[in-house]
Amino acid sequence: MLSDDHVNEIIIEVENVSSGVQSHPSSNQIFQEKMLLDSSISMVSSISDIDVVDSQTVSKRNDQKANQVLQFSTSLNESMSQTLHSLECMGIDTPGSSHETVQGQKLIASLIPMTSRDRIKAIRNQPRTMEEKRNLRKIVDKEKSKQTHRILQLNCCVQCLNSISRAYRRSKNSLSEILNSISLWQKTLKIIGGKFGTSVLSYFNFLRWLLKFNIFSFIVNFSFIIIPQFTVAEKNTLQFTGLELFTGVGYFRDTVMYYGFYTNSTIQHGNSGASYNMQLAYIFTIGACLTTCFFSLLFSMAKYFRDNFINPHIYSGGITKLIFCWDFTVTHEKAVKLKQKNLSTEIRENLSELRQENAKLTFNQQLTRFSTYVMAWVVSTGVTIACCAAVYYLAEYNLEFLKTHSNPGAVLLLPFVVSCINLAVPCFYSMFRLVERYEMPRHEVYILLIRNILLKISIVGILCYYWLNNVALSGEECWETLIGQDIYRLLLMDFVFSLADSFLGEFLRRIIGMQLITSLGLPEFDIARNVLELIYAQTLVWIGIFFCPLLPLIQMIMLFIMFYAKNISLMMNFQPPSKAWRASQMMTFFILLLFFPSFTGVLCTLAITIWRLKPSADCGPFRGLPFFIHSIYSWIDTLSTRPGYLWVVWIYRNLIGSVHFFFILTLIVLIITYLYWQITEGRKIMIREGKDKMFLIEKLIKLQDIEKKANPSSLVLERREVEQQDALHLGERDSSLDLRFRRSVQEGNPRA
Repeated sequence: MLSDDHVNEIIIEVENVSSGVQSHPSSNQIFQEKMLLDSSISMVSSISDIDVVDSQTVSKRNDQKANQVLQFSTSLNESMSQTLHSLECMGIDTPGSSHETVQGQKLIASLIPMTSRDRIKAIRNQPRTMEEKRNLRKIVDKEKSKQTHRILQLNCCVQCLNSISRAYRRSKNSLSEILNSISLWQKTLKIIGGKFGTSVLSYFNFLRWLLKFNIFSFIVNFSFIIIPQFTVAEKNTLQFTGLELFTGVGYFRDTVMYYGFYTNSTIQHGNSGASYNMQLAYIFTIGACLTTCFFSLLFSMAKYFRDNFINPHIYSGGITKLIFCWDFTVTHEKAVKLKQKNLSTEIRENLSELRQENAKLTFNQQLTRFSTYVMAWVVSTGVTIACCAAVYYLAEYNLEFLKTHSNPGAVLLLPFVVSCINLAVPCFYSMFRLVERYEMPRHEVYILLIRNILLKISIVGILCYYWLNNVALSGEECWETLIGQDIYRLLLMDFVFSLADSFLGEFLRRIIGMQLITSLGLPEFDIARNVLELIYAQTLVWIGIFFCPLLPLIQMIMLFIMFYAKNISLMMNFQPPSKAWRASQMMTFFILLLFFPSFTGVLCTLAITIWRLKPSADCGPFRGLPFFIHSIYSWIDTLSTRPGYLWVVWIYRNLIGSVHFFFILTLIVLIITYLYWQITEGRKIMIREGKDKMFLIEKLIKLQDIEKKANPSSLVLERREVEQQDALHLGERDSSLDLRFRRSVQEGNPRA
């Protein structure tokens, strides 16, 4: 009688025969495999005869093992048949041929023992539609649960973890699909990217990103500051005239728009109702908004830095999109044309970068350009210093001017001058491109961004100095509201000037280029100037959120209008960039400028306000306190007397209020930044070495081609040697298979 090992060896040989039948063999191979299959069947029948004769000598252990194997194979065949039937019902292609049926069984059988993550990756890599992949995943999960019930008795904790992870992945995928479906301006952004490229598209992506920031800030402020204040607010007795929309004074002064309207009392409805401390709510809500913005900026910078600097070949795709990225589910004619435009634009951008990398200049050309760059920087720096001096002296004179002029429109003088500078000087900087003539358009945008950010952040810094030293110490009744009104007027005036420039200035430039001076042609979209307008406005919103909690709502409305205004102006008045270039790293640079110096400057300004300035005595939630921060000090002292809240006191004193903690945190951030920088430099070195190796390989291939052309007989000899080696390997493989089967049969059945 044959042992279990011998039977398993024969089964393996039969499986090898069946696998050979699937792979379209030749007629000789089919005949040999048929003979082997017949001999194996006769061998199995002889084994069964021996089993009948010697049935009394079979042990119980072997009977139990055989029964288990038989039951498992029967259940597996039944489940596979049900699975294939469900595959056909759910729309997955399962042709009736035995070849594809066996392949479907193998696919499902190979997916069942995988882990959840590996199974998802394997299904994702299948050449099927999304609907078929979903159905296949459901079927495999169903089979997995069946076999888990029948064979494996998993732990309860393991089952709970698997179900939780599966539910988390499904909820995450569903949430991402919902967010993508409700995302703003998807079609419009695709049209802009297809016609004007990723450089212009980066501006609109940045605008949409800022809009999300302000939506979050408004929701938080409205929920925790404005709604509680509405419950105790008194009726406004001032009359609305319409001029308040431009000046921000009058009727708006006694509304939830400004700091001075909020109460300093603890809100409580009824004797047994819960109390709401308005001081803590105000300072913690503003702090939560700024903290969330801080970590969002850090996360966004890290994400874009990873995608565009550390692993750009993984996340961008590069030139491989030409071959591998077409989505065959796109069937609508307009969508197909839009997809073609996007692909062609991205390919042109990639190719233009390759050409620009290969461009080299002589020493005289480099010297001329360097001197031009130095002169341009000297002029731009001088203009920036002159503009900052003009704003400083005007701000110093502004308080006296307002006291001597009772006209309501006099408050618009400072915002008007600042907005004129912010509009005219960046246009003057943009004219430097005619002299500097950068080879890389990206470098031109970077230089313009740096010049404009120096101008606008310097002006904002001078205004902050004016507010914190002149207005806050002027002895006015409610200086916080005055600062909020100034910021509102600056933001509104900048918005009006931006709209006027979009609909009037850019239209006039198009008329001049098309009709008066045809050599100029249509202008190109100025990315640097428009991006700096967004950064400037967002900086004002972050500074003013403490003095005017409704500023995020105003900025939301302005950004929404600005998107459509810029889109209309872009389509009517501008041409695509004359030099195609890939702007994948522009978003990283925009967020970096928004974080530093914009957001860090805002944090410094608000820190000075909260820790060093005395609140107004007659208005606002912090009236009567020596400093704004004393509201938190008194709250911590109150919690220290309650044993249940001592952990909050410990966190504040050892983490939030500790200088050492922030020093260690800053050190960790710097170390991580340095490591990322070193990784980037290492990848650049690897790319450089790879280019050198490719150059050497190309030289070697050329030398081999020259040798083959010189000695054509050596090529014929090499082909003959390769053919002889292939034939020898095939003969050895066939003989080894035949010998293996004969040896297994002879060892298992001596009668053979």
